[in-house]
Parts: sequence; C-alpha cells; structure tokens
Amino acid sequence: MALRRGLRDWLLAKDSDPSVRLRVLRDLLDRPEDDPALVRAQKEIGRKGWAARILREQHPEGQWATSGTSALELYRPKYVATNWRLLVLADLGLTGKNPRVAKGMDLLVRRRFLASGELGGRGSEVCITGNAVRMMLRFGYRKDPRLTPALGWLVRHQKKDGGWHCFRSATGTLDCWEALAAFAALLPAARSPEVLRAIERGAEFYLKRRLSREGPTPYPPWFRLHYPIHYYYDILVGLDVLTSLGYGDDPRMQPAFDRLEAMGNRDGSWNMDALHPDSEDPNYQFRGPFYPLGLEVPGRPSRWITTTALTVLKRAGR
Repeated sequence: MALRRGLRDWLLAKDSDPSVRLRVLRDLLDRPEDDPALVRAQKEIGRKGWAARILREQHPEGQWATSGTSALELYRPKYVATNWRLLVLADLGLTGKNPRVAKGMDLLVRRRFLASGELGGRGSEVCITGNAVRMMLRFGYRKDPRLTPALGWLVRHQKKDGGWHCFRSATGTLDCWEALAAFAALLPAARSPEVLRAIERGAEFYLKRRLSREGPTPYPPWFRLHYPIHYYYDILVGLDVLTSLGYGDDPRMQPAFDRLEAMGNRDGSWNMDALHPDSEDPNYQFRGPFYPLGLEVPGRPSRWITTTALTVLKRAGR
C-alpha cells in the first residue's frame, strides 16, 4: 500500500507506539516477518509504550485495579479492571507467551469465565463470551478446551435475523458485534461448517443495514470513532470485522466506506473522537462507577484509529 510520505513518517516515528509500528509495517506496507524494523517493533511491545505501561500497573497476583481477585473484581470497575486491560493487550499484539499476560489470563479464566459460566455456560452473555473468545484466540490459546463449547454457544445464540443481542430480544442489533469478531479471529481452517454459516448470516445482517442503519434515525455514537472499543460499536468496528471476513468488495459496504473516508483529515489521518464509554451518548446506561482506559487523546489525530482505517480501506482495495 502506498502511503503519503508525511503520513508514513508520522505512523512510524520514534515516538509512535511499537504496536502501531508493527501493524503499519505488517498490514499496510507488507513487510516480511524477518524485516528488521518489524522484528524490532515486535520485540518492543510490552517493553515500551502502551502495553508496557499497562503491564507495569499489574498487581503481583496478576490482576489490575483492585486488590482482590474475585470474579466481580476482575470485571469491575469498568473499564480498568483485569478483563478490560487484557482485551487491550490482546489488540496490542502480546500473546500468552508473555508471563504477565499468562498470569492475568490464568486468573481470568479460573475466576471469571469458568466459575461464572461466561464461556458458553449458564448465565453467559454474547458480549462477554465473544470478547473472551476473541481475546483468547489473539493471545494464542487456540487449543484451550473452553473455546469449542464457547464457539458453539455463540452459534446457537444467533438470532433468526442473523444478528446477536447481549440482552433478551427476539432480534439482533448492530451493537452486538462480538460474536462475529470472535469468528473473525479464528483461522479460516479452524472454522467449522456451523461457524461458517453463522458468519454468512451475521455478515448479511450487517450488510442489509449498511453497517449503520438501525432504527428510524441515525445513531450519532456510531459515527464517532473510539479506542479502546471494549464492547462499543461504531462504523469502523463494523468495517474492520466485515473486511477481515472478506466482505470488503460487497457493494453494500460502500456507504460506510464513504462515510469513513469523509471523516478523515486532510493529511490522511483520522481522529479518535471519544473514549469508551461515549459520554455524549444519552442512551448509554452506566451501572456503578466507570473509568475510561485511554491510550490516546480524544479529539486529536490517532495513530491507532488511522492504522485501522487504512487497513480496512486496503482490504477493500480502496
């Protein structure tokens, strides 16, 4: 992919996070795995930048934010407890080979997912289960015995219209994208016929709605770009999931692509519009205290958002 020189230099600058540099070199510039700059960026993840800062804040027992390690304390307070930190670390490119990641995941799986049945058991929720599966796959836990039941649970809880919903509902919603993102994290060869059919139905659910058409009026938060996303939806989330599954050339994607391109800055970058949760969203219900986990400053050009936007455009050949 050809990048403007100024944009490329900004994304690969010395003060750019190594996770960003890795993605730019690998996903945008198609550098080989043994490229020295790519290898250097990969080695720096967890030693410098965002991932290193998160790891430094981990307690010796493996958790973040709280002194306890109960199931609830690993999930709350939102969005700085163990569950949310590990989700971000999975995005940033760390794996379970990192001893601190392994320690946090051991706690999370034993205390949060297994004990309370979040991975495909009684009391599961699509949002939590989908995020957990995606996180485990990105961390490299591909042979974990909990994954197959969890994937089956996500398939079974797909609605008749092809979507999913985290709450009781006969229909799906664009806001519930986590199951489809979990399937996208699966290697193609590991996708069972049931998962492939669920992907096809789920993609059609989003394509019919042009990734943003739900309800009588446009929903403003879906046109603000966020990171971390945790379980928040916006059009870049939809574009990222759908293009990673190979739907970038579907003509019904064009309105979302056009909207994304219109949101870009003149220099080729995109801003991060808001942290999760989007405090300007009047319909978002907050339960208890929450603390946004920010890597970059809202309202300013974001290297992470820019890299994601360029990646989805490249997948679609735009």
